[in-house]
Amino acid sequence: MRTYAGHSSAAASNALYRRNLAKGQTGLSVAFDLPTQTGYDPDHVLARGEVGKVGVPVSHIGDVEALFHDIPLRDMNTSMTINATAMWLLSLYQVAAERQAEAAGESPEEWVHALAGTTQNDIIKEYLSRGTYVFPPGPSLRLITDMIAYTVREIPKWNPINICSYHLQEAGATPVQEIAFSMSTAIAVLDAVRDSGQVPEDEFSEVVARISFFVNAGVRFVEEMCKMRAFVELWDRVTGERYGVTDAKARRFRYGVQVNSLGLTEAQPENNVQRIVLEMLGVTLSKDARARALQLPAWNEALGLPRPWDQQWSLRMQQVLAFESDLLEYDDLFTGSVVVERKVAQLVEGASAEIARIEEMGGAVAAVESGYMKSALVASHAERRRRIESGEEVIVGLNRFETTEPNPLTADLGTAIQTVDPSVEKAASDAVRAWRDRRDADPTRRDRAAAALARLKADAAAGTNLMAASLECARAQVTTGEWAGALREQFGEYRAPTGVSGSVGVASAEAGESGTGLGAVRAAVTRTSEELGEKLRILVGKPGLDGHSNGAEQVAVRARDAGFEVIYQGIRLTPQQIVAAAVAEDVHVVGLSILSGSHMELVPEVIDGLRAAGAGDVPVIVGGIIPEGDAVQLRAAGVAMVFTPKDFGLNEIMGEIVGVVRASRGLGLLEHPRA
Repeated sequence: MRTYAGHSSAAASNALYRRNLAKGQTGLSVAFDLPTQTGYDPDHVLARGEVGKVGVPVSHIGDVEALFHDIPLRDMNTSMTINATAMWLLSLYQVAAERQAEAAGESPEEWVHALAGTTQNDIIKEYLSRGTYVFPPGPSLRLITDMIAYTVREIPKWNPINICSYHLQEAGATPVQEIAFSMSTAIAVLDAVRDSGQVPEDEFSEVVARISFFVNAGVRFVEEMCKMRAFVELWDRVTGERYGVTDAKARRFRYGVQVNSLGLTEAQPENNVQRIVLEMLGVTLSKDARARALQLPAWNEALGLPRPWDQQWSLRMQQVLAFESDLLEYDDLFTGSVVVERKVAQLVEGASAEIARIEEMGGAVAAVESGYMKSALVASHAERRRRIESGEEVIVGLNRFETTEPNPLTADLGTAIQTVDPSVEKAASDAVRAWRDRRDADPTRRDRAAAALARLKADAAAGTNLMAASLECARAQVTTGEWAGALREQFGEYRAPTGVSGSVGVASAEAGESGTGLGAVRAAVTRTSEELGEKLRILVGKPGLDGHSNGAEQVAVRARDAGFEVIYQGIRLTPQQIVAAAVAEDVHVVGLSILSGSHMELVPEVIDGLRAAGAGDVPVIVGGIIPEGDAVQLRAAGVAMVFTPKDFGLNEIMGEIVGVVRASRGLGLLEHPRA
């Protein structure tokens, strides 16, 4: 039983962890901030506005020791949501455990051998959905391979990778795609470990036994439960037939769950509680396909950062199910169900066909590099949005049953969510600079850090397993940014396909009608372009390190379908890069998407940059998880419009954007500017 937690600083997160453990939480699930996830120190330019927002900043071994202060790591089960820098965080975790053992007068080797937990470490889904990749696919797969080979021998209770279908569903994956894409990722990883020669053939079943999965559970209870049974069946088949694993225990489908955050609504957020409960039941009722670990979001995650009380509420949901109900006391309730068996068979058949298609392309890495997987997800997400906008898919409180009584839970939005003090970023930046300065002021420590980084680069170039060099970097007080920077020099960086150009947009009958829906917006775009004498151009920008690009991609696809010329360069751009692109492309409007909470820092920088570049007349609109108080300030700073998750109608949003452009260019209102 976990809650996904971490924010502000190592010390603040440590206090939160100890409170949660005291309340009955049975494991830790660590959220790291975006600079840590993407290999930057807090004082890097790209870390601006992102430090401590969506997780805890970890820059060096001192931070990890503070994060787990008074929490004996030998006795803890820790899940770390970390991917591109997973090897680095595992190295820091191991060294912290060694130091705890030494302080207790015990054997560091025994403590390390006893460590239990999971590093997410699934880089494929980062290219497809979450966006915290750093290196190209080849070197990234090598880092994963090295970690798996190391942990199987040295940390045998550790799950070195969590194949992650969770974010695929949030990016629009159907159940078939969710199963197939994650299974294809697992096959790519296992093939890479096998082919590396680092694990003897007779020990390969131990590798298979340590592969775990991290799955999304949506509100469609029957479908989600059947999806898990299909996962179990396919994994047993793949591990037995492809890898020759005969031990049934090693072939077991081991998975943890974070139930769906995508389906949580800003509108009537109290409805999220029953959604979370239904999603939890989907992965617990079927004993033969039951999750081994479960973490639940909080009811108010669509509003902002949950408070400790909100997390406690989610933990209590699990405890009521486990200790008050009798749901865990019986054999599988669905054995022999004709309905369930039929649905599982359909999912297995569809996923098997998709896995075969990906195999024909050359496997998961090739399907990422070609853009196939990303385009498929963007298209699936576009179809899901179409169903919601048309009302085919009902979201209670959002597109149906919208009338509501005043909500006492959100009566004071200032206290309904937790906010991160802006001083956190300065404190973290000052602290990491002081750490490096103190280290380098001592010639012995400075030289050890320099030698550790030189070894890391040499091992990267030579093809040597990188765990030993990473552990030495951790012991030598190297920082996160220094470790990742050394590997960037060797491996280079990577920009994954956006999937926008290859996706299929809205294909509905209304698209050709001039009076309603997308047709009305197209007519408005066409007329405005004619009046201006040029095609309307929109730049969709993702400033900062926020890699959750689903919303930006859907806006880009719909804007293209509405007749805009769309400039979308993907994720991880500085405000200065966005301004330069807006000026170079001579756009009529800039749309910024931010879900990480960095809007108050990054959006004003874009506005100021446009003014300084002589493009202050270009309107800026913003979308994301933005509290109303922040929206007021953004509008005062010059933002033309602010959209939040409750604004789900993309055609309506496109109509609003046309109106903003017309107003900025001194054109009159159209009779039907909106859908």
